[in-house]
Amino acid sequence: MSWPVVVVTGSNAGVGFGICQRLLFQLSLSNPPDSWPQSWATPAADSKGSEDALRADGLTLIMACRSIPKAEEARKELYRELDAYIAQLHARPDYDGHADVFRRNLKIEVEHLDLAVLSSVFDLSARLSKKYSYISHLIFNAGVAPFAHIDWLRCFKQIGRNFLDGITRPQFYVQSTGEVTADGLGWVWQSNMFGHYVLFRAIEPLLKNSAYHADSRVIWSSSLEATPKFYDKADWQLAKSDRSYECVKYQIDLIATTLDQCALRDASTKRVRHFVSHPGVTSTKISTNLVEFGGFLDTIKVLVFYVARVLFGSRHHPISTANGSIAAVHLALVSLTYITFFNPPSKTGANGSAKTGANGDAQTGTNGSAKVHASDSPGPFRFGSETTRWGRPEVGLTPVIKWTEYEDEGKVLLKRCDKIFQEFSEKQRVSTIES
Repeated sequence: MSWPVVVVTGSNAGVGFGICQRLLFQLSLSNPPDSWPQSWATPAADSKGSEDALRADGLTLIMACRSIPKAEEARKELYRELDAYIAQLHARPDYDGHADVFRRNLKIEVEHLDLAVLSSVFDLSARLSKKYSYISHLIFNAGVAPFAHIDWLRCFKQIGRNFLDGITRPQFYVQSTGEVTADGLGWVWQSNMFGHYVLFRAIEPLLKNSAYHADSRVIWSSSLEATPKFYDKADWQLAKSDRSYECVKYQIDLIATTLDQCALRDASTKRVRHFVSHPGVTSTKISTNLVEFGGFLDTIKVLVFYVARVLFGSRHHPISTANGSIAAVHLALVSLTYITFFNPPSKTGANGSAKTGANGDAQTGTNGSAKVHASDSPGPFRFGSETTRWGRPEVGLTPVIKWTEYEDEGKVLLKRCDKIFQEFSEKQRVSTIES
């Protein structure tokens, strides 16, 4: 039987570990709740592909990480937590035995991947091609944040003007600039976006192998901070940008959306779909350089997040990595029938849950995105991890900002990525022959 083969990058900690944990817990259930359609979902007009949500009696989970020792420890922890969860399921009077079958057929593998070194990406793709006849899912979670320190004056000004915006889309992180990889490419650009693009292209034949019947899925990790506000089209590798994090996340919005447009035009029976998710505001170690004075500021940060969620009703503060992973896991499990990416523009009511601006781009408030219906915007959408005031995780929709203005930039970016991919593919081929 063809069970899913899922690759999760950067999965030894943070949201990546949360994705793996949530995926295992969900698939140990015979009817995973994360596979159920969300309240905003409507059947897509183009529902080609699997009509069924993903339910499996087995799974191969591949943890692609830069540190093998840390990944090995994370793998052990995943097994321990899953076994404890299954023990809890045994105590339920309605337990159906599915979890035990799933556990017997579960394999968690560890692979080395350093996105800042393209030879590492090609080496991983070669190993995967030898070990597996197909890959069903790629979940691109790994990345770097070039955060150096906090500009406290700017911090107080932004939070003073708009508290929720300041702790949801902070613009007071001072970021390093000018860093390049050993491959001569922008470090933030390669480590967050292009390295993942290379991995997708290098194993595309595995994703298209019809041995796994359903359309394959590539899930890209963006951010609520993604914006074209600081984006300089001439500096598309972001080597000069002092806002490279926001820019590279916006590039992910563009390239994933553009790739999915290509997939929707594909007439073949097996397609590779691309979706954009984001974890909302979660507490992870990605901002380690910003956390000074031991754990004091980190504790204050988490408390402020709870204030935003409980007192101000922000849906964008899942806080825990388990809650922050729901969007990616939902996209991995839900029937593609209920994943609507593009829709005709329409006006919304007076509640303002989604407004269509003069340029045709949907805009949402800080804490109301889950109320946006899939027909309320021309799209495309990002699928975000959200929670209710009391912490129940849900998946919400936020539009790709200024898509109509930057759609052509997505196509240009795709061509540039493909050109560089071909160049490095040839270098890798020559190097392999010579060795």
